[in-house]
This record gives sequence, C-alpha cells and structure tokens, in this order.
Amino acid sequence: MPGGRLTLEDRRRIATWLREGFRPAAIARRLGRPRSTINRELERNGGPDDYQADRAQEAAMRRARRRPPGPPPAAPQQADEYGRDVAAVREFTEQFTALMVRTGLPAMPAKVLACLFASDAGAFTSAELVQRLRVSPASVSKAVAYLEKLQLVTRERDADTRRERYVIDDDVWYRAWSASTKSITLWAGAAEQGADILGAATPAGTRMRDISEFFQLLAEDMTKAAEHRRDTLRLRSAPPPA
Repeated sequence: MPGGRLTLEDRRRIATWLREGFRPAAIARRLGRPRSTINRELERNGGPDDYQADRAQEAAMRRARRRPPGPPPAAPQQADEYGRDVAAVREFTEQFTALMVRTGLPAMPAKVLACLFASDAGAFTSAELVQRLRVSPASVSKAVAYLEKLQLVTRERDADTRRERYVIDDDVWYRAWSASTKSITLWAGAAEQGADILGAATPAGTRMRDISEFFQLLAEDMTKAAEHRRDTLRLRSAPPPA
C-alpha cells in the first residue's frame, strides 16, 4: 500500500529493477513511494549493488520486533460529518492518485493534489499534509513547488495563524489548460521559424509550415474551449438572481 511499510513483494520488485539498471528515483516513482524511502531501504541493506529482497525483509522484521508496542489503534471511523463512507473516500483518493501517476504526474505531487481535491476545504497547511500523507515536510515542500510551476496549486497565508496554506480553487484547471496552450503556441512559433529557414518551397519547409498552422489552430481552439467551459461553469454555480 502506498505510504505504508514496504512488503516482501515491494522489496522483490526493488531488487529486480536494480538488476535491470533502474536508479532509486525511478524505482520510487514506479512504487509510488518517496525517494527517501527507497534510499533508506538501500542504505540499510547493502546498497544498490548488494541489495537482496529476502535479506532486507528479514532485517525489517527484526527491527519491527525490537520496537516497543505503541498505543492501541483507534477504532476505524465509518462515516464523516457528511455521512460519507470514510473507507470509500480513502480508496477513491488512492485510485485518483494512481490515475494521475499513470498519466505522467510524479507520485508525490499526485498524492498532494489528490488529497487537496478530495478535501471539502480544498486547502491544507504543510503540517496537515504531512500528517495526512505520512511523509516528510521536505517531500511536501518539493511536491507543492512542482504543482505551483504547473499552476495547479497556489499559496495563501491564514489570517489567524499566519501559516501558509496550499490551495486549489475553481479556476485551477483553466490555469493549467492555459499553461498548456502557451506551450503549444511556442511550438507553433518554433515551427514557423523553421519553415522560414528551411524554405517554404522545400519539403522540409512545407512540413514545418503545416506543423505551425496545426499548432496555431489548436491553441486557438483550446483557448476558446477553455474560456467557454469556465464561463459555463461559473454561470451554473452562480446564485439565482433575487
């Protein structure tokens, strides 16, 4: 389970990927774990060149037996204040995280974003994210910085506690879409420059001109579609006139 202790199956996958030449960062992404977890696992068990899954599992079991017993676990919560099934919400959040990872988002930013989306407030402090995700403050900080670059998360300072909160708002997907549109516009400009350099009458120049026109039209369509959908959703969520 992502975020929990490594299992024997996890360790066997790590050993296999190490033999195939994957680096710890890539293994962390594949397992959906923080890189620090994989680095710590390797440091404890001989490093990348001498890592053995069964031996690492035995060492982890010995460490677990030496730990003093903790407080008894609290009774699992069945429903929240809205009457929602807590287990179902948790399962959905994990599935949503896995979907974002499969579509290209790194594991830790995906966890932070899914946590924010599945919350009613749509905002958490760093300490709250650390507690909910059971990760280090550094992991949260790096994930938020990554999401800020994509314009998926913004920061605001709480007026009462003076602490920073990480927020997703109603325009989050519009901003992300607009950022994608800017990238496409850059492609269009680069292809147009290439067409001029290669010559409009040459096969390569014609190909570049077609690429430029395609990206220009695509950027225009994306911009219009995003603005239309944003305005439609705003009208739908606006209170009815008195």
